[in-house]
Parts: sequence; C-alpha cells; structure tokens
Amino acid sequence: MISKNTIDKVFEQSRVEEVVGDFVQLKKAGSNYKGLSPFSNEKTPSFVVSPVKQIWKDFSSGKGGNSIAFLMEHEHFTYPEAIKYLAKKYNIEIEETQLNNEDKEKASERESLYIVSEFAKDFFKKCLVDSQEGRTIGLSYFQERGFSNETIDDFDLGFSPKEMGYFSKIALKKGYDKNFLEKTGLSIFNNNNPVDRFRGRVIFPIHSMSGRILGFGARILNNEIKTAKYLNSPESLIYNKSKVLYGIYYAKQHIAKLDNCYIVEGYTDVIQLHQKGIKNVVSSSGTALTNDQITLIRRLTPNITMLYDSDKAGVNATLRGIDMILSAGMNVSICAFPEGQDPDSFSQERSIEEIKDFLNQNSKDFIQFKASILAKKSADDPILKAKIINEIVSSVSVIPDRIKQEIYVKHCSKIMDVSEDVLFNSLAQLNKSEVSFLSKRKVTKIQKTPKNIKVDILFELEKKIIEILLLYGNHKEKFEEVILKNNNNGEIIMEPTIVESLVYEKIFLDLQQDEIEFANESFKTLYETIIHELQKNGKLVLDVFLNSLDSDLSTHVTSILMNEDQYQLHDWFSKNIVVKDKKKVISQLVSETILSLRSYLINEKVKELQELTNKESENNNEILEEITDYYKLKSLLSKKLNRVL
Repeated sequence: MISKNTIDKVFEQSRVEEVVGDFVQLKKAGSNYKGLSPFSNEKTPSFVVSPVKQIWKDFSSGKGGNSIAFLMEHEHFTYPEAIKYLAKKYNIEIEETQLNNEDKEKASERESLYIVSEFAKDFFKKCLVDSQEGRTIGLSYFQERGFSNETIDDFDLGFSPKEMGYFSKIALKKGYDKNFLEKTGLSIFNNNNPVDRFRGRVIFPIHSMSGRILGFGARILNNEIKTAKYLNSPESLIYNKSKVLYGIYYAKQHIAKLDNCYIVEGYTDVIQLHQKGIKNVVSSSGTALTNDQITLIRRLTPNITMLYDSDKAGVNATLRGIDMILSAGMNVSICAFPEGQDPDSFSQERSIEEIKDFLNQNSKDFIQFKASILAKKSADDPILKAKIINEIVSSVSVIPDRIKQEIYVKHCSKIMDVSEDVLFNSLAQLNKSEVSFLSKRKVTKIQKTPKNIKVDILFELEKKIIEILLLYGNHKEKFEEVILKNNNNGEIIMEPTIVESLVYEKIFLDLQQDEIEFANESFKTLYETIIHELQKNGKLVLDVFLNSLDSDLSTHVTSILMNEDQYQLHDWFSKNIVVKDKKKVISQLVSETILSLRSYLINEKVKELQELTNKESENNNEILEEITDYYKLKSLLSKKLNRVL
C-alpha cells in the first residue's frame, strides 16, 4: 500500500494543467485552458482544464475530475498506478509496502499483462548488454546503426536469445502466469512446451503515451532464415497496433511545443532522428496510417509532416495517408528523401542543422507533392495530368473547412495551370455527389425539442447551493439579514441589518432554520459531506475532496464546478460578451439562491394545501388561513428579492 504521506505530497505538488498537458495540447482561455477532447473525435474544443480548481471537464463525453481521474480514464491506470506515475513525474519518493501474493492475485487481467510486458522489457534489455550472444549480435547491430549507449538505454532496446524457450522458462520460474505470457504474445505453448515468439531478434519495446509497455516489435538479423523480417506483438487487451504510434512517449512534449509531428515508417527512423535532435517524430510501426493514430496526434498538434522513402511503396503509403489527415481537419506536408535513402540512413551522415535545413526546404504541401509526382512521370502527358488534378481536387473535397478548400483550389490553379472556375466546378460536383449519396441513406428523423421544456427547478436550486459551497464555502461575506418587527400601526415591517458570516455557516443555518432537506439523494450526500469537511477543517481542498468521493459523486462535483467555465470554449470575451464574475456578488448569489429555494418550497406547499381544499373537509377554514400565511411570507420574500414570485 502507498502511504498517506506520499499521497498527500502528490496532491500538494501535482498540477492538473501539467499532467493533462502531457497528453493534450492546451491553449489559454481566460483563467483556464482548453483543448480537443482526448476521449472523443471532435473538431471543436470541448475540453477545459481549470488550474484554479485543479480539475478538468470534458463536455463532449461528460467525464471530469482531478489529475488522478484523468490518468485513470485516459491511461486506464488503477488508483495506485496513477499515484506512482505522478510521484515519478514530480520526483516524490514513494513510501509503500510490498504487494503480497493475495494482492497480486486480485490484480486485473489488464494490469497483469502490463506487469508481464514490463518484466519482458527488462529481461530483453539485460540480455542485450549482459549476455555474450546479446552483445555479439544485438548490441553490435544497434551500434552499427549509429545508436549511442544512451539512446539504446533510453528507448529500452533489447535482445531475445535464440534458444527456443529461454525467456518463457525463466518467466515461468519467476512465477509469471502462463496465461498472461500467451495473451501478451510473448510465449507460444505447444503441448506445454514454451516457444519464445521473438527468439533470435533485436527488440523494440512499444510504449504508450504515458510510458507503459504495450507490446514489442522485433527484427530478425539472420537473412538466411526464411521468416518475416519484422514481427510485432499480437493484438491484446493492452496492445492495438492501429491505436499506437511508436515513439509517442518520447515525442509528445516536443510535438506540442513545436506544433508539428513528423511521421516516419520504421522504428530505427524514429530512434535515429531523435538521437540527432529531431524529437517530434513518431512511426506507424510499418502499418498503414489509421484514423485512431491521426486522432492521437491531433490531440497534440494540427500539423503533420510525412517523411517517406522515395521508392514506390513509400509514395503509395504517403498518398493513402494524405486524405485521412485532411479529412480530420489537419494540415499535412510531405518531405521526400533522396533516392535510395530513408530518414535513418539520411540522418546518420548529417548534423542536426543539415537535417533541419533539409526538412524545412523540402517539405511540401500535398498539392506541390502530387504536382512533383506528375513532373517526375511526365508533365506533357495530358491524361496523367488530368488524373493528378482530379486526385488533388478529390483531396481538397475531404477538407471540412470551406475557407481552406478555397485557398487550396487557388493554390492548385497556379501550380497546375488550370483555371479556378474549372477546379471549383469540379469540387462542386464532388460535393454534390457526396450530398446526393448522403441523402439516399436512411436517416432517422430528429424530433424537435419542444419550446416549453419543463425545468426541474428544485434540482437546479439544490445544484446551485452545492456549487456555492464548493467554490465559496469558506469565504467570509457580509449578508443583509432582515429582522421582522411590528410598527406603530401593528403592521409587520422588515428592518435590515448587516451581518458578517462564513458562506457555509450562512447556508447551513438558513436551511436548518427552515428545516429544509435536499430532495436529490446525491446532492444530499454532497451537502452533508461538504458541511462536515468545512466544519472540521475550515476549508475544502477540491482535488483531495474529489478523490475522497466515489466515481458518481466525483462526476457530479466536476460537472458543477466546470459548468460555469463552459462559456470559455466559445471565446465570448473576444466577441465583447462579458460574463459576470460571481466572486464580486457572492453574498447576493447566496441570498437569492436560498430565497428562491424558500419561495419554491412555499409554492409547492400552497399547491398541496389547495388540493386539500378541493376535497370536502371539515378543516377548510384552517387550511385557507394557512394558505394566507404562506402568501404573506411569499410577499415578504418577493420584496427581499425585488421581483414578483
């Protein structure tokens, strides 16, 4: 178990904007930050991080919470894993006791797969440098590629011995479950005889964005053996190759900082460029680029530069990826390397300055790239030229931004020497075809929302009280209290007086005086918990408080706290729409909310009494007198609120 002291230090030192910023590109929006949701594929930011409240809210999925909740949602960490991750990030020493056998058995299957994969990574690393076979075959290969010892260690590169079941037998001896060795794909069992999947290969561990081991890529070094040159881990609970980018763990911060992501084909391309100083680079690990991989990048930057080999396979792979990137609303450039070279071999022979100059000078937008293909093949071939122009227009048609479409059409007109009118007509035809296709599809009719939507007033008022307590519970404010007196004519008059009080005390005493209880069970639990915490400690540390709640209540609290920040997603300030600052009118907000709640409850009580009078009753006169008293009270509340109730 992790000690409370360690957990307290993690909460004290971690910053939600820094933690989330490792995974999502955030931009300042007033006092908050905003970005694209990491939980859904969206084009307009709906993800808000509040440094003041130390929480985040994803308005597209409804998820929210503190730093711990983000890591548990995004990285599928358990609570202890999230604490350990933050402790490592902020250099906090972890105080904990060792897990016993019973605790290990309780670990989830996913966690077990991670544990086995981590063991395998350490095993392969050790074999690379400590065994004669590893040094002779594996280490010498990496060194021949120009990788330094530091780079080899940073990327956790390793080697799997040739012996049939060497790794598997050691793993089994150390107590790792055969079932999990199979599910990770590390071991294959034939009649209980273990066979190592990656035997005789150099190993490239594949990390998640947070650095966890998801799977492995492995390269055979003996060309005489008839087998696949590269071999990847099979799909598992923790590894889905279409959703993973090799090198993303090392590149994420550099991608966000430089606002560009280089995509290459192979593992060694990533490692070589990273070693040279080009660190905003990832690889699709030899597979065709997927929408999930593009979405992963899009959380960090809207800009992609594809670095491809100049052979036919490299060109075709690049062409396939262009439209996918454009349709995601992203910007794509392409950089081709000289004939016979790839990013790895090209970078080995050059300095960082030479590599950067080459990338800057040779990166082209997709129109220039396709035009260069035409120039290479035959610019004088009208049929080929028409084909490539149609391909360019087709690519433009998938761009969701109409302004971008127009800019690219004009750009294409200049480069390909074709009139804009012709290109716009061609684009219009493509868009028309798309609309026609969509119109033929069976579409479910959407019912219009009625204008007279019934709002649950009690729910909203109770929610507002919880919000006030969370945000301003320990604030000291001046409240106008009213003392009821009889004047000389025997009439009841209100005599105002100013009283200074803590917000939570004011709310607690007012509700207690009227014997008001919350109708919503979640709000009732939250109210009691918050009041107890404020009475006990005099303050509410939001991130710690959130962590003490169960997941449902934590979601409720996050939604309440972040609801007022949603307007920043629309950048209203830039449109000269100023949102009133609640901090300037806390006392008024508290008073009006409580008075509105009282008024609502009075109305409900009056309705209840009126229903009783409709029934034949001997006590009608008493009921009518009670109704009259409530109307008098309602009139007083109306005066205090300065509006008709």
